[in-house]
Amino acid sequence: MFVIIAGGGRTGAQLAKSLIAIDHKVRVVEHRPEILARIHKELPTETIVTGNPLDVNILEQADIQHAQVFAATTPNDAENLALCYLARERYKVKRTIARVNNPRNAWLFNERFYVDVAVNQADILSRLIEEEMSMGDMMTLLKLRRGKFSLVEEKVPENAKAVGVAIKDLNLPANCVIAGIIRAGDLMIPRGVTTLSAGDEVLAITDPEGAKKIAALLEVPVNENNL
Repeated sequence: MFVIIAGGGRTGAQLAKSLIAIDHKVRVVEHRPEILARIHKELPTETIVTGNPLDVNILEQADIQHAQVFAATTPNDAENLALCYLARERYKVKRTIARVNNPRNAWLFNERFYVDVAVNQADILSRLIEEEMSMGDMMTLLKLRRGKFSLVEEKVPENAKAVGVAIKDLNLPANCVIAGIIRAGDLMIPRGVTTLSAGDEVLAITDPEGAKKIAALLEVPVNENNL
């Protein structure tokens, strides 16, 4: 995959390093001298294109015509919106991602400006806090499909409602699938007749509704907590 990143600040540089580590082709477009001095120490020289990303000549020098993904990570929301619009409208880049610096501007980052994914750190933090508050000990391992589905993990406590119950009898919603069970250090691929045991680590792919259902099934009854 070929990704162009506009802005070599901490967000852009970290994104570039992560993508390079898994063998994607990356170009980082940056013009601020202090940022360039830093990223030349962190990234391969051939990935860095020196110039203002708002300059179409610089973008074409970065080979935006062949990019599959464009990520606008500059510290200016107006620039990020303009860059995503330009990437899609002029260069037909199939996928655009934009960083939201000011949460008040988040409502602008939508299909009107050709933003496929808006990365709003304030929104991400609030969702994580909400999940932690509502899911108890459940851990979100991976976000899938723009945040709608997640891979989650939770350990089955002693006396949980689901202990000894076959998976087919748990009455899980259709959008919740138990994908694996780690038992005594070994990974099991569950079947409908597989029963849960105390100490199991349950791996599930689910949306927020399904995650709440799993959390409820793995709760210890209130009277057990009060003993």
